[in-house]
Amino acid sequence: MMKQSKQTLSNKRLTIQIDSMGAELSSIVNNETGQEYLWQADPAFWKRHSPVLFPIVGSLWNGEYRHEGKVYKMSQHGFARDCRFSLEQETSSAVSYLLRYDEETLAAYPFPFELRIAYKLEENKVAVIWKVKNVGESPMYFQIGAHPAFYYPDFNPADAERGYFAFDKPAGLSYNLIKEKGCVEAGIEYPLPLEEDGLLPVTSHTFDKDALILENSQVKKVTLLDKQKRPYLAMSFDAPLVGLWSQKGDCPFVCIEPWYGRCDRVDYTGELKDRDWINRLDAGAEFQTAYIIELF
Repeated sequence: MMKQSKQTLSNKRLTIQIDSMGAELSSIVNNETGQEYLWQADPAFWKRHSPVLFPIVGSLWNGEYRHEGKVYKMSQHGFARDCRFSLEQETSSAVSYLLRYDEETLAAYPFPFELRIAYKLEENKVAVIWKVKNVGESPMYFQIGAHPAFYYPDFNPADAERGYFAFDKPAGLSYNLIKEKGCVEAGIEYPLPLEEDGLLPVTSHTFDKDALILENSQVKKVTLLDKQKRPYLAMSFDAPLVGLWSQKGDCPFVCIEPWYGRCDRVDYTGELKDRDWINRLDAGAEFQTAYIIELF
């Protein structure tokens, strides 16, 4: 009998579903109202819900990277989102998945690794836990990131207003932009124009130039508010970067993306170990982190 591909966790407040393909969170429902918070992957806009980005975040310059002089090809955001994870543990409030290297991954990414992704449900919060382990004998270089997409509250395509972002730092923020071939022009930052109350209005034109990338641990919490400035959901994280993104125009969702890494800078042709925001794990070492989704 084929194993169930999705697991469900539920409490009084929320019900969530996770798909073993990509260990991807695929649903967050408010049990009291029946409201779905997580984008339901309509391919007319975007075919994913909340993919995990590994072993890279964003795009490589010309779709390739170099390690010890050898050139490897890899598409945007890496391969983990398109791999089936094995279910390791499941309880009434938590579930954990494992992806382990194999011959196919080694051909694109020459590092023996284990990637564990766990989800824990507690009241109105979803905790997402990542563990990356280097099970090889040489240093391993990687990036990892989140890409959850959330429905805008009270979305109306006829109305350019979408809501607001609030940050745990209410002033002095800056962002970077995608410049060419999915890569950034490093060293170029733009001031993030917040209102007097520290909020960033989100409209149908906010992402006309692609994602807003906040680097250097400027913020550790991003809250999405509705058009009346009432909190709708929040993301808390320790990641040094966060991307804010939606498609242009009448797109019904927005992404809040904590990243441990980002795309290449334009024209980068150096070694993998020297990429911007790369993480190193020595042989046998483990990286662990988490982020929290809070629903209001």
